[in-house]
Order: sequence, then structure tokens, then C-alpha cells
Amino acid sequence: MPLTNSQYDEIIRAYDARQLKNEHDREERTRYAYIKIPRLREIDDAIATCSVAQAKKLLDGDTMALNTLKEQIASYRSEKKDLLKKAGFSADYLETSYKCPDCKDTGFIDGKRCHCFTQAAIDLVYTQSNLKSILLRENFSTFSFDYYSDKDINPATGLSSLATAKDAVAKCHDFIDHFDDTFSNLYFYGDTGIGKTFLSNCVAKELMDHGHSVIYFTAFQLFDILSKGVFAKDEEAIAANENIFTCDLLIIDDLGTELTNSFTTSQLFLCLNERILHRKSTIISTNLGLSQLTDLYSERILSRIMDNYVLIKLFGEDIRMQKRRR
Repeated sequence: MPLTNSQYDEIIRAYDARQLKNEHDREERTRYAYIKIPRLREIDDAIATCSVAQAKKLLDGDTMALNTLKEQIASYRSEKKDLLKKAGFSADYLETSYKCPDCKDTGFIDGKRCHCFTQAAIDLVYTQSNLKSILLRENFSTFSFDYYSDKDINPATGLSSLATAKDAVAKCHDFIDHFDDTFSNLYFYGDTGIGKTFLSNCVAKELMDHGHSVIYFTAFQLFDILSKGVFAKDEEAIAANENIFTCDLLIIDDLGTELTNSFTTSQLFLCLNERILHRKSTIISTNLGLSQLTDLYSERILSRIMDNYVLIKLFGEDIRMQKRRR
């Protein structure tokens, strides 16, 4: 994830602050636990004492000292866990709590950037922090089939609006489950207000929770960034443009609502084609049917989508209108 020096330093400072907070929180929990369970302090003092004693024995040539120390520490730790549980605390109450347990809030694993660092870079470059608050509201746990009718039938497929929605959710789960081993893309289309963006957000949350880098753009935002990458020469614009092609998942929402011209058509083809070549997944949501897509853009773009995307058409009554009535 390309970053300017100032952006990189800003992210590192955030990790430093997070580590300091983690240690402060652990110390506060320890002080509280010591008050509630005085024996815990005695155990920690005993661990420190026996560690020093066994270290001296090891230096004096006692080859069993290390094994003895391990046994003593294991016994003390077991006692601590029992005391914590009996007092109503979790067994790991005194352990450091990490926002990202994979890298322990350092941002790096074996010298390489952790997935949380990659997403932090995306959030910084594109100011996408608001996406996370949206995903707390729009995810599979809040998705409801109540807004899809089992009586509204699509004559082309013979499926009801409800059955179509259930099939769409199943395809989303399949996309997520095989994201790491099977290259795939999703194309949501249909009328306004029937859950296309909501489902895109459901997928985004699942993948972000599993450590994948996700960038979300409306079509207007995407082409604005792409144009800056082409016409602006500053370092930030170029870096931002490059990230569009390298993130694990790119979401393009409301395709077709932007001002369409030869530049947007060529940039859309470039974006989709490059991501297909590098096997980077993309989700598109749009009101455009396939024939409208050809009219607005080009047959080359339609061809890429037909060959490489799972097409998911939703239909039914506008959910926002249903919510207003209810």
C-alpha cells in the first residue's frame, strides 16, 4: 500500500499510541485485581523471586533449573486463573488486550505489514473510517428477508422476490467462503432500494473482519480519484490511484450515476481489466441492466463482466418506502 512519508509516520504514531494505551489498560486491570484478590500480587512476587533463584542455579550449572522454573511458573499461572475465575473475572483478565491479536498492535508480522496496517493505510488515504460505522448497521446480522415478498414473481426466472434474495445471500456467502482460494467478482443490479448496496456492505464487513483490505467508492468518487491519478502529479494522488488496483476487494457503488464520457469509459475498462488480470476481486452495484451497461459504456466492459462476474439481479418493492410505511 503506497504511502507518503507523512502518512506512514501518522499510522506508526497511531500504533505507538495504541500500544501505550494497551499497557496502561493492563496495568489498571492488574491494580484492580490486586485489590479484589490480594493473593494475585503474592503470586506475581513469587514468580519473580523463583525466576531469579532458578536463574542463579542455572548459571551455577544446575541443568534441571530451567525445567523446575517452568513447572513452578505453570503452577502459579494455573492458580492465578483459578482465582480469577472464582472472583468472576475471565481467565485472561490480566493479559494485554489487543485490537489486532495477529500483530499484537505493532502493525507488523515477521517484518511485513499486517493486514490491519493495510486497512489503516486505506482508511487514511481515502478517509473511509465512516465505512466502518456503516458496516456496524449494515451486515448479515441486521439483514432481513422481511422486505422481500414470496408472492412477487419474476416471470423470467419463475422465482419470487424472497427466493431471489435468499439466492443472492447464498452467493455472497459462497464468495466470502472461497475468497482466498477462488477468484470471483459480483455484479448486483436491479431497481433502486432493493438491497444491492446493503449486500455489498455485508460482504465488505465479513472480509474486513477476516483481515482483507477493502476500498469502497461510489462511482463518482472512483472516477474522481482515477482522474487525479492521471492528471495530478503529486505523490498522494498517484499513491491513491495505485491502491485502487491493489486492494483485496474494490467496491464500486451506484455505477452509472456518474457523468459518463470517453474518459470514464476508458478508466472503468482499465480498472476492471487490470484487477481481473491480477486476480483482485471487485463488487459492482448498479441500477443498470446488461443492455443499458453496453449503451452507457462499451461492449468490451460488458464482455469482461459477463465472463468474470457472478450476476445477481434483485427485484421487489423499494425497501426504504416499506420502512417509511412501517
